[in-house]
Amino acid sequence: MVRAGNTPFGPPVRAGRIVSIDAFRALTVLVMIIVNEWHGVAGLPAWMQHMPADADAMSFVDVVFPAFLFIVGMSVPFALQQRLAQGNGPLQVQLHVLQRALGLVVIGVFMVNAESGFHQASMALPVTVWALLSYVAAFLIWGSVRGGPALVLGWRVAGVVLLLLLAWVYRGGESGETGITPQWWGILGLIGWAYLLACLGFWLVRGRLAGVLVMIALCLGYYLAHHASWVTGSAALSQLFSQEGHASHAAIVLCGCACALIFFDATAQRSESRRFTLALGFALALALLAALLRPEYRISKIYATPSWALYSAASCVLIFVALYAWIECRGRSLFPGLLAPVAANPLVAYLIPFIVGALMAWGHLQLPLLLRSGLAGILYAVVYALGVALLVRWLAGRGLRLRI
Repeated sequence: MVRAGNTPFGPPVRAGRIVSIDAFRALTVLVMIIVNEWHGVAGLPAWMQHMPADADAMSFVDVVFPAFLFIVGMSVPFALQQRLAQGNGPLQVQLHVLQRALGLVVIGVFMVNAESGFHQASMALPVTVWALLSYVAAFLIWGSVRGGPALVLGWRVAGVVLLLLLAWVYRGGESGETGITPQWWGILGLIGWAYLLACLGFWLVRGRLAGVLVMIALCLGYYLAHHASWVTGSAALSQLFSQEGHASHAAIVLCGCACALIFFDATAQRSESRRFTLALGFALALALLAALLRPEYRISKIYATPSWALYSAASCVLIFVALYAWIECRGRSLFPGLLAPVAANPLVAYLIPFIVGALMAWGHLQLPLLLRSGLAGILYAVVYALGVALLVRWLAGRGLRLRI
């Protein structure tokens, strides 16, 4: 067992699964599926679309990716504690974090290269088949059947070899002169980098709430330094501070860590009213800081500006406060038969639409025009997300897992 004051990763948090966190995770995944489907729907109002990079504005759609980052952060204290409780030492835990981050980055890179940048004429197989094979490889490496552990070593090695072969046959660029490249890392890749940086920061401050707040400030300071004249005037410093987007994303993950500590630090002995007061104060502080930074650093999801990150994190704190009050305090539930499997298998749920899309493209299939415009398209995306949730429940019931 992990005892208070006896863990290198901070104070212990409440044991067991937290239903409100699971509900937040599942809702985030399903809403992400919906907004991804909306991307191909014509005639949507502005508030249902991503805002342009230079608009100095954000819609609720621009909060979905940050919500994913935030819920990753809320899970970090629990995940590290679980690894320690299983007998892993600090080095083993850190290697596990590195392996998870690497897995997310690898899948993200393959996904983004399947979407754009490829030169089909120079490839030995259709890019849709290439994408489907990359998902097969990912399952061989990180999947399991019958609810058990990962596949045996032979299958995992085969998955690694398949990924290497797919990377070797990939061709990109205007005439097929380049190979596979990170491009923008993809959503999963960005999550992987943010998760790695946030876990490192969480470990450095031993998971203490005050220290996590300092790490959030350091991440924001890194972004601000990227734009400072003393950095832009130096080639070496410009390179050193060139990862400002990752810093903003890591700040959101750390905000999730802070929220988890506010509500679930087992050593704090806070009353429920105290938890709510601290959480609402945290959300207000994030929003006020965003407002202070906004005149200089305009709201932009594409540029991952501090104002966007802080407003998004503040929104996520408020969303979780509402879920916590409803589920943990009032004892209510949110469609447990539908959301619980998605919460337990978020990566499967996230990847299913991409697999379906690749299969449809391979078969030269398209949705009817009716389902790609207006109200019908909006409703179809919601029904589609519910269908994905049902499919995840069916797959989970048969033991299929994909966990990095």
